[in-house]
Amino acid sequence: MRILFINNAGTGYADHLEIGEGTTVEQFFKIKMPNQNEADYLIRVNRQPVSRDYIIQEGDRVTFTPQKIEGARDNKPVVICAKR
Repeated sequence: MRILFINNAGTGYADHLEIGEGTTVEQFFKIKMPNQNEADYLIRVNRQPVSRDYIIQEGDRVTFTPQKIEGARDNKPVVICAKR
């Protein structure tokens, strides 16, 4: 069956893929993101969060987005002192 997979890790890409019927989100993640931790990603199907045992359906849009991007700055306030 055909789905749209959007990988927002790194430069990101979108591609139509063929996957087997009955594939769960957890199985698909392990195939596409080996050696990655599911907890480090927001995983959505059709823009909605789903459980790991959700069975992907024909035409679904599956998105993996890292929760923290390497090299990103902390959201700590920056204090700038100006000389008078």
